Amino acid sequence: MISVGEAKAILSKSCPIGPSTSVYLSDSVDLITASDITAPIHVPSFDNSAMDGYAVSWQKEPIPYKVVFTIAAGDVDNVRIKSGTACRIFTGAPIPKGTDTVIPQEFVIKNGDTISFDAGKFAKGANVRTKGSQSIPGDKVLEKGSRITPGTVGLLASLGIAKVDAFSPPSVGVIITGNEIKEVGTALESGQIYNTNGPIISSYLKKMGMRSFEVFHISDDPITLLKSIENITNRYDFTIISGGISVGDYDYVKKSLAEVGVEELFYKVKHKPGKPLFAGIKSGHMIFSLPGNPASVITCFIQYVKPAILQWMGFKDVWQPASYLQLETPFSGKSQLTHFLKSKRNKGKVAILPGQESFNLNAFGQADCLVEIPEESPPLKEGDIVATYEW
Repeated sequence: MISVGEAKAILSKSCPIGPSTSVYLSDSVDLITASDITAPIHVPSFDNSAMDGYAVSWQKEPIPYKVVFTIAAGDVDNVRIKSGTACRIFTGAPIPKGTDTVIPQEFVIKNGDTISFDAGKFAKGANVRTKGSQSIPGDKVLEKGSRITPGTVGLLASLGIAKVDAFSPPSVGVIITGNEIKEVGTALESGQIYNTNGPIISSYLKKMGMRSFEVFHISDDPITLLKSIENITNRYDFTIISGGISVGDYDYVKKSLAEVGVEELFYKVKHKPGKPLFAGIKSGHMIFSLPGNPASVITCFIQYVKPAILQWMGFKDVWQPASYLQLETPFSGKSQLTHFLKSKRNKGKVAILPGQESFNLNAFGQADCLVEIPEESPPLKEGDIVATYEW
């Protein structure tokens, strides 16, 4: 049995970064760029007005300017304005030839078809966005390993970039084991329980942006389970198994994984809940087998499966806590295991919730994070700093 830190170190070293693909910009949010992105064009692609106002050829001495033309955003007439005249112009419109400065309309005094203004308040080139002032062809606008946000999409769209090279989310196969499992929405018979882990794992995968995953309910039959594990571990980049990984008479998962050629990275971690956790790899495919208890599933997913998937997708620093917060509630439970406790954040602090028993799911209705209490930790008091992991 290994420590939490050792388990994460093994996974960090063993989990590959997945392949990249060309993705339409509209589908790229929250993906990671797989290469540097450079500007293909000048942005802006022409000199244009930053204001609604009047375009003039700058002169230090105040003179009246005759307004001889009007140009709006989208106009393509490449007009030339003579010195001493002005063009009525609107934001985003191209700067007419012969002009170099835009005077905002609120600073202009109109007199018939002429305008005047206080030249001392402005300088040559004022309120003009020059061609290439954002970027020129060849400028690096995004580095490899950058997360694509809605703002990133706006930047790339302004450059006319329709597709980006990004790391692909993995395909995921989820196996829910157990003869006692009944699907939600059907009536329970004696000895049966509802399929909680399937919806839990599916929800996490959807939240993470997984686009290709399937959930399979497999009975506790060793032959059926072996065939299913062999098929699914071959087909999917990640296989997540729930249940059947302990040492009971009907726990066939670990033996099946060995028979289909999964290399064991580790089995059992010194943490609670979820100690009988298995991680393995097969031909570059990652396999996780989680205990069947829902509290253990959530803990193991957040601590190990989620960061491994993110690493596959090119994310960095995925094995670190989300934040360090002050405890609102004391905790004393010194043991040889690391505890991950259902908790709730509140104004920069975090409270450990009641009902931490592994069978008790009530705290999940309020919790928004896990608090980590390291093994051999002394009793913690209010105000002590603890690591938290986002839900």
